[in-house]
Amino acid sequence: MSERRMGLGALTDVIAPERVIGIPVGEVTGLAYDSRNVRAGTLFFAVPGVHVDGHDYAAVAVKDGAIGVVSEREMEGLDAPQLVVDRTRRALADAADAWYEQPSKELEVIGITGTDGKTTTSFLAVELLRAGGRRPGLIGTVAADIGDERLPNEDRNTTPESLELQELLARMVEAGNESVVMEATSHGLALERTRNCRFDVGVVTSVTSEHLEFHGSLEAYRRAKARLVEEAPLAILNTDDDAYAFFRERARDRVLTYGIDADADLRATELVADAAGSRFTLVAPDWRGEVTTPMPGRFNVSNALAALAVAHAEGVAWPVAVDALARTMGVPGRMERVDAGQPFAVVVDYAHTADSLGKVLRMLRPVTRGRLIAVFGSAGERDPTKRPAMGRVSAELADVTVVTDEDPRLEDPRAINEAIADGARSAGGVDGESLLVIDDRREAIARAMAMAREGDVVLLAGKGHETSIFYGADKLPWDDREVARDALAAAGWTRQ
Repeated sequence: MSERRMGLGALTDVIAPERVIGIPVGEVTGLAYDSRNVRAGTLFFAVPGVHVDGHDYAAVAVKDGAIGVVSEREMEGLDAPQLVVDRTRRALADAADAWYEQPSKELEVIGITGTDGKTTTSFLAVELLRAGGRRPGLIGTVAADIGDERLPNEDRNTTPESLELQELLARMVEAGNESVVMEATSHGLALERTRNCRFDVGVVTSVTSEHLEFHGSLEAYRRAKARLVEEAPLAILNTDDDAYAFFRERARDRVLTYGIDADADLRATELVADAAGSRFTLVAPDWRGEVTTPMPGRFNVSNALAALAVAHAEGVAWPVAVDALARTMGVPGRMERVDAGQPFAVVVDYAHTADSLGKVLRMLRPVTRGRLIAVFGSAGERDPTKRPAMGRVSAELADVTVVTDEDPRLEDPRAINEAIADGARSAGGVDGESLLVIDDRREAIARAMAMAREGDVVLLAGKGHETSIFYGADKLPWDDREVARDALAAAGWTRQ
């Protein structure tokens, strides 16, 4: 992208600080909220975080050439103008929007939120829009699509900070994208990373319980997600979801619904969904027809309905969208099989809540001739209330539960795993028989492969497409699919 510059006075007008210390003059050559990215002419935003407070690095930023500091409190001894605001994240979002010349005004912005199903629905929506001759961008958990190029998401933030998010949108405008399908997380919405994205369509998949360590309550979690439909003039809502009424009440304007059990504008009837794929009759106000998709499971039918609703809202003809859905390639790390010629199935999936884990296990059970073995953990510094619930659902639905590490971060991995195991024990899990606690994830996967016999299904849940794992503050290389292949090779199965 071309080099950008803007007067500090003009940016000050955009940010509208409560108080200004010093005289904001000079040319801004960059924006940063990480002091390591500060160069001469950078405007530095002191953003408070979970472990690090940007205010502690303001002096370093000024020493390295920051032309000014945007902060939530006045700081002594800074040899640079200070713009004091109520929330630096909001100021960053406003400045980034102006810096990149309000790119969302040039795009049809489709936001997708929910506890589960965001990524699959986003991928499907992009495929259906492309089939209809559109050129959408994508921002989400797995990847970003800019122009015709797909770039992997390496930083593990589904919804990037506003500075990176606005840059992505600007790059899409420059690359000729007409729209963008964006996963909008509860964090991204609550922390105003998505401020100035100017959503045109807001999609809600299913909303259960997640991230209560951040939001504090289920009500607050739902309210954060509701920001999407409060802004977007069109809300696409799931009538089967327990939270449907909550979001329907908060929808700003038009509502388009989808569902399987409950009445909806787009409804799947005569549904047959199993591990091999799904087929159903779609009943819509202006169309009725047979739909097939290679994606397995009832929950993926719900995701497909959401994507079909997006395509319909964007003017894609029903036959075109339905044909594209039948040919979809699916999503990396979502019900992805690892096959090295072994006589048992190995499935990698991103399921990382009790609800999503239960859905996957229920889908796999009918196609499991032998035992269903579940290997999973729960991320550190995330909602601790879901840990025993995940253990319980696995003990109830799987034959063997193997509890292991999954991004423990700065928490004690053993404490996390024991919380999950306690949930499993409460549902009848027996240590050493139907319940194993193996902290080391590589060892846990190897143990599951070693115990698997013909007809068994081994589910590796929680990591999905991810290519890293967090221990403490360290981000280490990791890929469940590769580790599974290594374990299978060690057991003598090597077909690629």
